[in-house]
Amino acid sequence: MNAGFGSWLLGMSLGAGALGGMHGMASGIFIVLAATTFGAALLYAISGFGFAVLAAPLFLLFLDPAPAIQLVIILSTVLSIVVLRGLLPAIAPWLLLRLALGSLVGLPLGLVAFRYADPFLVRAAAGAMIFGFAILMAVSRRRSGQPGQGKHWTAFAMSPGLDLAAGAVSGIAGALVGQPGPPVLIYLLLAGATASTVRATLLAFFALSYGVTLASHAVTIGIPAPTWLAAGILIPFAFLGGLAGRPIGDRLGAEAFALLAIALLAVAGAYTLGAAALAFA
Repeated sequence: MNAGFGSWLLGMSLGAGALGGMHGMASGIFIVLAATTFGAALLYAISGFGFAVLAAPLFLLFLDPAPAIQLVIILSTVLSIVVLRGLLPAIAPWLLLRLALGSLVGLPLGLVAFRYADPFLVRAAAGAMIFGFAILMAVSRRRSGQPGQGKHWTAFAMSPGLDLAAGAVSGIAGALVGQPGPPVLIYLLLAGATASTVRATLLAFFALSYGVTLASHAVTIGIPAPTWLAAGILIPFAFLGGLAGRPIGDRLGAEAFALLAIALLAVAGAYTLGAAALAFA
């Protein structure tokens, strides 16, 4: 796609209001959004998590919150399906089922909160929780050895009830802030799941949860045609990033995966807190 044509088409699809009164989107902005989509997809394919962490901040710089979050949800849905191929044998099916059922329970609560909750309070609470858990896992890992070798500290053993609870919290977070990943990732890491299980189960869970969240947004809130068009323009970049990142993720060891996951959680928490602080200011 020609960058000039792509920038014009994306600008027209998002509208002047979404671009702060601009009549069209400059090629530079289009390149930033396309590169962000590619890089976030690459990270997502490697770790099974992180697309919204990287994409949402830059999307929110140029778009209103509603279309920005809905773009993240659409792109994540497509991306999850793309990168899941080849990882099916590593999925824990019963764990995935319980997480998905819990997400279905939490999703309506998240949709209600999306419509009525105070964005500042929601972002502040979510950011503080995510950042706090990232610090907790970093400290516990440093004291207790490497994950996946039977030495590391775990907060609890996984159980069906906790699987459902983690899925419910993820469903709320997905509908509310477009980030269902942190609750499930925190749960699996604290429970000591292996890197391959975490990555494959996260990707499969996202394919389900993002798909349901997308359908719920479309039915209850509505997704305007311009947002769909903008997503269609950015999907090829997400597709390319996902294909490039999948072989890298396949070779990622337990040590590197743990470090990457904790770093992503810290960035997600810091970003969410920063967004809340800016909104308050």
